[in-house]
Amino acid sequence: MTEDLHSPTTAGPQPTPVVGEGDASLGQPPGTAAGGALPGPLANLPVEEHPEILVGAAFAGGIVAAFLLKRLGR
Repeated sequence: MTEDLHSPTTAGPQPTPVVGEGDASLGQPPGTAAGGALPGPLANLPVEEHPEILVGAAFAGGIVAAFLLKRLGR
């Protein structure tokens, strides 16, 4: 990095890697984002094998949202 404040930088968002034709599967068709892992502490959950984990998380999130909306409505 130079000390010139107006010099161009190479900083910027990196392109998202995508699934190619050879690596495509039923769960990830070609052209979708590669990786598919959940971020943070949820990265090690086997959600492909146990989709009920995602359903339970969505249900719990709905309950929390309902409590928050109920509290805000008072």
